Amino acid sequence: MKRTISISILLTGLALAGCNKDEIISNDPWNPHSGENGGNAEASATSGVTGSTTLEVAQDEEDLIAGTTFVRTISITFSENGDAKVEGDENGIVTVNGNQVTVDNTPTNEKVKYILSGTTSNGFLKIYSNNKQALVLDGVSITNPTGAAINNQGKKRCFVVVNGQNYLADGAAYTATPDGEDEKAAFFSEGQLIFSGEGELEVNATGKAGITSDDYLNFLDGPTLNVSSTAGHTLRGKDAVYVNGGILNLKASAHMKKGITSDSLVVFNGGITNIAVSGGLAYDEDDEEYKSSAGVKADQFFVMNDGTLTITNSGQGGKGISGDGPAYFQGGTVDVTVTGTNYGKNSNDSKSAKGIKFDGDIYISGGSISSKASNHEGIEAKGKIEITGGSVYAQSKDDAINSAGMLAITGGEVCAYSTGNDGIDANGNCFLEGGMVYAIGSGGAEVAVDANTEGGYKLYVNGGTLFAIGGLENGASLSQNCYQASSWSRNTWYSLTVGDQVYAFKTPSSGGTGLVVSGSSQPAVKSGVSVNGGTQIFNGMGVVDGSASGGSDVSLSAYSGGNGGPGGPGNPGGGGFGR
Repeated sequence: MKRTISISILLTGLALAGCNKDEIISNDPWNPHSGENGGNAEASATSGVTGSTTLEVAQDEEDLIAGTTFVRTISITFSENGDAKVEGDENGIVTVNGNQVTVDNTPTNEKVKYILSGTTSNGFLKIYSNNKQALVLDGVSITNPTGAAINNQGKKRCFVVVNGQNYLADGAAYTATPDGEDEKAAFFSEGQLIFSGEGELEVNATGKAGITSDDYLNFLDGPTLNVSSTAGHTLRGKDAVYVNGGILNLKASAHMKKGITSDSLVVFNGGITNIAVSGGLAYDEDDEEYKSSAGVKADQFFVMNDGTLTITNSGQGGKGISGDGPAYFQGGTVDVTVTGTNYGKNSNDSKSAKGIKFDGDIYISGGSISSKASNHEGIEAKGKIEITGGSVYAQSKDDAINSAGMLAITGGEVCAYSTGNDGIDANGNCFLEGGMVYAIGSGGAEVAVDANTEGGYKLYVNGGTLFAIGGLENGASLSQNCYQASSWSRNTWYSLTVGDQVYAFKTPSSGGTGLVVSGSSQPAVKSGVSVNGGTQIFNGMGVVDGSASGGSDVSLSAYSGGNGGPGGPGNPGGGGFGR
């Protein structure tokens, strides 16, 4: 079944539906920001995010195996010492050739449960069916030297129940695939694969991907999956990948391959997912372009609601999380580390190693996000970025947080730390209107918070709490008072008190000259404090809900804004302190 996903834009939001009854609803109120897709900066001088943008994904209850009644149970036991044994096959739908087992359930069209056990180093299971089915992996080990270990040609739901210890492996070359059939992974299915159970499954793919569905993958509570591929993606759901529970340990080492990928939707609602990617970039002959690796790649939508997602990528030009559309971070914990170098002989084949990068918008409303990239942006959107909640830490040699359009922070806790460029960089208007922001620019012409002044846009500080090392962009509009200190000490704990709220910040070993702070009332700043209690945030560089003692008062003076941009430090239009 080829599933078509259609998008309709409504006045109250956005709806996305597919033929399996997946539903996506977005609450995206009218946003008066200009600079999002062009426009005049002055027109939005008092504009802000008027409401949170969220995306909800409702799944079909038919994905729960408890709702399906199976009329027959067939047991298949593989053997290294003889033919596989079959029990319960009253209709004779199972054919055995050694340990090469083929099921043809199309004549009976029953809902069948298959219990798989035993071991073979030269076998497979292939299924043809027009109805739902279940595969119970009950201590089975299947290695197929010439193709997939399990190949499900059925296009209906296939429930995979994982019990005990199980192992699947393909061969380095797929030499026995019939003409007209797909066989794309060590565990391949034309239809949906829905995983549950309390056991463990290891998949070792050397010829193609680890687990692939030409429909969608859904991981429910319970099982542990250890999936590695040296030739393809580890997990691919063409229409969607849902992680609702369980533990996923994924390794992808092939060039331009991904840990988790979908042509449409990737959603995390729970579970623990660990992804390690080491493959670099390669030339894709089909698409005639260079492509790089990624921990997670979602072509249409990425949604993080809950669970824990940890990604490392050491591949050249690789990404942590990427997508062609928008991303919604609404809960859970995300930890991305990208250490690969950038690649590029010219602008046509350049690939940069970035932590989180989406061609659409990025919306952050909850959860905890840490994204560290050694050589390029920590978080980047080719559209706009809106942060209304959550905790965000971005560290990079390039811009820590970068948007091609408008960038607005109205809530949450945000740290943007660049060792070689701007902390926060918006190529449209930039609005700081709420929350707490710790921004660090690298110095020189690179500031803590930057807007595209050259393009007629502007930085607006309208609210929130700000602790900025390196100053603000030239021509900033400061409707909330800002204050400056002419210098700061490296590797030192500072306290920032605004009203009865105390924040603590650890300064880096390098960064721009000067310190700018702002709050709803005039802040008090101390350096060299001792921090007690509270909750660590920002990769240990910040503490909230704690207390600070000792230290020395920092003298503050009024700050009018302006440390970078067209005027430049010390040039006309470059207000505030110089460098």
